[in-house]
Amino acid sequence: MSFPKDFIWGAAAASYQIEGAAHEDGRGLSVWDTFSHTEGKTKNQDTGDIACDHYNKFREDVALMKQLGLKAYRFSISWSRILPDGTGKINKAGLQFYSDLVDELIKSDIEPFVTLFHWDLPQELQYRGGWANIEIADWFSEYTRIVVEALSDRVSYWMTFNEPLCHILLGHSTGYHAPGLTLSNREVFRLIHHMNLAHGKAVQTIRKYAKKKSIVGFVPNPSPGVPATDSQEDLDAARAYTLSGSSRGLFSNGWWLDPILLGQYPKDGIEAMGADFPADMIKDGDMELISQKLDFLGINLYTGTVIKHDEIHGFEVCPAKNGYDQNALKWHVLPESIYYLSKFLYEKYKLPIIIAENGLTLSDWVSLDGKVHDPNRIDYMHRYLKELKKASEEGIDIRGYFAWSILDNFEWSEGYNERFGLIHVDFNTLKRTPKDSFYWYSDLIKHNGNNL
Repeated sequence: MSFPKDFIWGAAAASYQIEGAAHEDGRGLSVWDTFSHTEGKTKNQDTGDIACDHYNKFREDVALMKQLGLKAYRFSISWSRILPDGTGKINKAGLQFYSDLVDELIKSDIEPFVTLFHWDLPQELQYRGGWANIEIADWFSEYTRIVVEALSDRVSYWMTFNEPLCHILLGHSTGYHAPGLTLSNREVFRLIHHMNLAHGKAVQTIRKYAKKKSIVGFVPNPSPGVPATDSQEDLDAARAYTLSGSSRGLFSNGWWLDPILLGQYPKDGIEAMGADFPADMIKDGDMELISQKLDFLGINLYTGTVIKHDEIHGFEVCPAKNGYDQNALKWHVLPESIYYLSKFLYEKYKLPIIIAENGLTLSDWVSLDGKVHDPNRIDYMHRYLKELKKASEEGIDIRGYFAWSILDNFEWSEGYNERFGLIHVDFNTLKRTPKDSFYWYSDLIKHNGNNL
């Protein structure tokens, strides 16, 4: 037994990270345009103005996806390319780009997976308060309707938000991401609630306006606990850490999963936050709206935390006494994390799981032989996919896996300093060079993972 016969093998990317064409064909600015053009906010003052120029080179990129053998491609829509002001007048050229991209994918027998929001909020909406303005739920619903009406005759798979934790906390609490704010926990909770309301309205909008059957989910990035030993005590401790609303403050998984999947904010988190949690923000009907029925749970997963049992607190984080294997960003390489996260979330929320992002950043370059040799990426993917296969064989409903990323790209505040791609991009010439991992993944897809 291995992965199901209809398992979805894909790769993913995001609009601001690859499209470029920041000022072409009527696109409006996003918060990431403003942030990346603010001195000191990104490495080397890098911006997404050109990125991979996917906007102009998408046909070449889809041809490479077809060569790879992808069954699906997950991409996000640039809200400000569709609605330059965030609301109001539609930019037909922007909408046409995504329509053409979908057509090209379908022509290549690649299933399009649409993510409606991957962090690039229109700057004009930020001027109107952004996520602090409760009207944003209606703005997002309007935007969703426009995209769904244009693409849903060909698109079945929809994801509302990508990694809301990163966008809200890194963008509005730590200030590390756009729009670069440092708000209090109490203020941040209102942003979270407004984003949750926007998610609920978007799901309703998709269901109402889709022209073909819609398969809808969202994509958080929960941090898994990995048990330090095989003991039942450590397993229970890792599960408790993973599902908690108080293990890591606002970064705790419960805050980002329970409202949407269970219709309630985590009780342990509310208790831990005390007066910082503004209970008055929740109005009658809010939680019912937020917790619309979903068809799957997307998970972005790169790393995890080793957890052991603790008599007093229930769980304890194990320090890296002898060091852990690390990627170029110094994230721990913990293949078991994909197994345990899938297991814990499936047991609690009982939704089919799609791994929407998983991959590795390395210091890749084109060798003298004209190839890009990335054996560590192959080893990383091999290890993680063996653990995912184990989960599938144990009866956890795993529907798909998307490698991050199809292309080297603009890696947010890290600029072009990191390379996650299966395809190398020379950011001076924009030349694409498939890496060794590209060919390894292609062979894996052909065998449906049976050769792991």
